[in-house]
Amino acid sequence: MSNSYDEIKKLLESSRTMTGQRHKLDQIKESLIQKNILTEQPMAGPGDMGATNTMGTPRTNVAVDIEQEIDMDTTPKEQKQQAYRISGGILVMHGTTKGDLEITTEEKRSFQETMDEFVDEVSDMVDFYPLNFYPTSVEWSGKVIDQDLEFYYAIGENNGVYVNGTMIRVDDEFLDFITKLRTYYKKFKTKWAKVLASRKKTQTGNNE
Repeated sequence: MSNSYDEIKKLLESSRTMTGQRHKLDQIKESLIQKNILTEQPMAGPGDMGATNTMGTPRTNVAVDIEQEIDMDTTPKEQKQQAYRISGGILVMHGTTKGDLEITTEEKRSFQETMDEFVDEVSDMVDFYPLNFYPTSVEWSGKVIDQDLEFYYAIGENNGVYVNGTMIRVDDEFLDFITKLRTYYKKFKTKWAKVLASRKKTQTGNNE
């Protein structure tokens, strides 16, 4: 009788221990789920593409495959550039295809005219930096030596005229220069906006 009692007592103690351990495991599991460390896997239904087939191998998840294909297709291509020296200035073409990097006679003429007009209408004491021609924008800058400042012209996202200098004296000569700089920007913008539109139209026609 004593042996039976001892065995029943041991079984009860073991049962309590297992129940306590299961309870602790449930608490740990719930904590991990709340912290997004553990994710419960729902039971797959007959129409679930993520379920396994009758042979036990996973079925293809079509939605995931499509997303992966879209990601691959929309990954930006590597940007390339090609520089051209034109009458002492440098024109840099930017793009992702060979066609983007090619330059036309009209574009060469426009760049030459831009440098000549700036010298005639703004300042003849200037060091021009490269003009950067992108598929949807144009950026050009340089340093005006007698004013000891840099100018920056942009067409596109950063559209406008910018200057950069240190402790520039604001006098009549400076104000006159700024007026000329802003006035010529209008001509610059008109000219290169047409070049951008012409190139875009040409590329669209080639793709049709």
